[in-house]
Amino acid sequence: MVAWTQGASAVGEPWQGAAFEGDRAALEKLAAAGARVVRVYRESDAWVLDAAEALGLKVVMGLWVGHPRHGFDLRDPGAVQAQEQAIGSFVTRHRGHPALLAWGVGNEVETGETDPLPSWREVDRLAGVVRALDPAHPTLMVVADTGMAQLRTLAGCCPNVDLLGINVYAGAVFDLPQRLRDAGIAKPVVVSELGPLGQWQAGRKPWGAPVEPTSSEKAAFFRDALAFLRNQPQIAGVFPFLWGTKQEQTATWHGLLLADGSLTAMTDALAQAWGKPVAEPAPAIRGIGIAADVFAPGAEISAGVDVASFDGSPLRVTWNVFAEATDLRKGGDTEAAPPRIEVRILHADATSVRFLAPQQPGAYRLFITIRDRRGKAATANLPFLVR
Repeated sequence: MVAWTQGASAVGEPWQGAAFEGDRAALEKLAAAGARVVRVYRESDAWVLDAAEALGLKVVMGLWVGHPRHGFDLRDPGAVQAQEQAIGSFVTRHRGHPALLAWGVGNEVETGETDPLPSWREVDRLAGVVRALDPAHPTLMVVADTGMAQLRTLAGCCPNVDLLGINVYAGAVFDLPQRLRDAGIAKPVVVSELGPLGQWQAGRKPWGAPVEPTSSEKAAFFRDALAFLRNQPQIAGVFPFLWGTKQEQTATWHGLLLADGSLTAMTDALAQAWGKPVAEPAPAIRGIGIAADVFAPGAEISAGVDVASFDGSPLRVTWNVFAEATDLRKGGDTEAAPPRIEVRILHADATSVRFLAPQQPGAYRLFITIRDRRGKAATANLPFLVR
């Protein structure tokens, strides 16, 4: 566990855990996988403190800071004061909790702002309020990884922030240490969200649908990224995103678990990195394919998956068609899930499916969910267009 001394850097063993949104059952699975720290985002997650204590976990407790893109007005003294009072009251109430490790002050508050500095200065001011109320626990601010200009601005902007959290996705993680040095950032850094290729980074079909990596591809990313970050002395902690599930572009893009709590190859990769060898890993997807990208209404569509269980035992595969998501938001804001589309299935087994395309023209995805005899899961999806 990282030790903390006021006014000093975080030293010792890096924080090992995940960003979390879920229930107690999911938290228990996180602890069983070898996590030692859990990061939560907002005050409504305060229940995690007691639950984490019972499980031997420490908590980076989120303090939600209003986002200008959500309507929070930094020029409104009443709103600013009310937010400060609410945060101060929460900190005073929970600062003595034995599971508390650090305070996470805000999350990507600058998203959507041309000039991030006003938001960051307010986060820094609030971090100073938190420090005054609780000097025993460090403050962490969290920003999106949006380029060198912002990193250089961060190098000197926020003296009340003890650790800088950066949400990093895909290959950008592998040059993060060098970018921190080039930007002149000296304070300890936490990878506050670590994720594989995001939907904003992924390759796209001609009609704009981003192509989601399979669960096996995501697992390979986590394995490599965690091994790399383990050897970076400035990195004080890493929180893979997200131990739980959420709708963001798809229902599976960013969740390490399935909606029913099923473990995946991604959770296996984390457990391995955290020193918990996995004797019975999740199914491995070796390839997926669909006959074409574009189909006429009612046309026959065929698709397949090459997948294997760790011991050769049979797998169960379900195939579902959903409309492409249209309620797309910034910064992880809540999105409405698209509807499942009823299609006529002509044939379906553990490796292939044939079905009739929807009659309504539009963008769709074929979701493939694979489960083994232990309930571990693998996921993939294939975008297609009907016109």
